[in-house]
Parts: sequence; structure tokens; C-alpha cells
Amino acid sequence: MSDRVTRLLLIRHGETAWNIDSRIQGHTDIPLNDVGRWQAERVALALADEGVDAVFSSDLQRARDTAEAIARTVSRPLQLDAQLRERHFGRLEGLTHGEIHAQWPDDARRWRDRDPHYGPDGGETLSAFYERCVGALRRVAEAHPGQTVVVVAHGGVLDCFYRAATHVALEAPRTWKITNASINRVLYSPEGFSLVAWADTRHLDADGGLDEATDGVVAPA
Repeated sequence: MSDRVTRLLLIRHGETAWNIDSRIQGHTDIPLNDVGRWQAERVALALADEGVDAVFSSDLQRARDTAEAIARTVSRPLQLDAQLRERHFGRLEGLTHGEIHAQWPDDARRWRDRDPHYGPDGGETLSAFYERCVGALRRVAEAHPGQTVVVVAHGGVLDCFYRAATHVALEAPRTWKITNASINRVLYSPEGFSLVAWADTRHLDADGGLDEATDGVVAPA
């Protein structure tokens, strides 16, 4: 690999109870459930021979605990970055999609339509969220040229990373999966991000993981 290119292994955190219930987590600090802890160990083993040079993670515990399993396995220190947090959903956090549609139909519509200027009361706009997390990934990549870096984050964050690597507009509906503890491969060079492979869950066997649901709709299978 060129010493100008950073190899990025992007991981979504393991499963939580709120993933099961399809509740919006955002900045709410929800822990992994038993399945999520098992997934964290499985993804750590899958990355054991990847030649990982550094491990970064969101500081929220569902991502941090997933990343700690990886860091132990690859014998690298864990570096936490709050800029890798999930989007802040303000008053919508803790609610299901059905509850949001029932209580705030206009919020539900603007969220479903992926309005880049929409932010829930107390939360972030989609465009601000994108700039935050993609900027954080760019900083990490630029600090590790020629190296392999694991980044553990959240469903909405990985959606932004996919769009940055494939030049898909923020307003475009999502048609790709972002599953718990999936391995997603991206390269970064001075020319920008490029996609290598996405949504690898072979290390989870038949479990597969749940698709993320923080963009108002669930992607098709």
C-alpha cells in the first residue's frame, strides 16, 4: 500500500437493547447487550490479522466497549474521539419511529425526506452532523498515512462515511446496509475517500446483525 494511503476499517458498534426496540439512541449512552458483547469479540477476532496500527472510537459506551475488545486483540491503545458520536437527536432520543410519527409528524416527514437543514429540537442538523463526523475521519486518516486504522462508531456515522466514499448526496435515500459489528473498508488518500468493500458480516455467521435505523427509514434487504 502506498505510504500516502490510509486503510480504514470502519466498524459499527455491537447490538444494544435499543437497537432491538428500534429506539433512537443518538447521544444517549446505551450499553451493549449480551449479543452486542459477543459481536464485539467476534469482530475483534476477525481483525486480529489485519495489521492494525491504531484504534479510534466514539466515546459513547456502546462504541467504546466494542472498540476495547478490538484494541485488546490487536494490542493497540484505544483513542476516544467525541467527534465520532452518533448524531444528536434531541427530543427524539429514546423514541421509536412510530412514536415520532405520532407525536411530531412534521419532524418525521423532514427526517424521512433527509432534509439536510433539519435538526430535531435540541439536536443536530444532518449537514452539521455530516461535517462533524466526516471531518473527524479525515483528521484520523491524515494523521496515519500508510497505516491501517480501525474506527468504531455508529450507524448514522457510517452512513456519512459511505456517502463520503461514494459521493452519494446527503438527500439521497439509503439503499445500503449498516449492520451491528459489520466491517466496512475505505481508503483515504490526498484525493479523498474511496470505497473498497461494505457490510461484511461473515464473522458473525448466521447472526448478521441489525441494520441501523437512524435515518427515519430502514434500508431494503
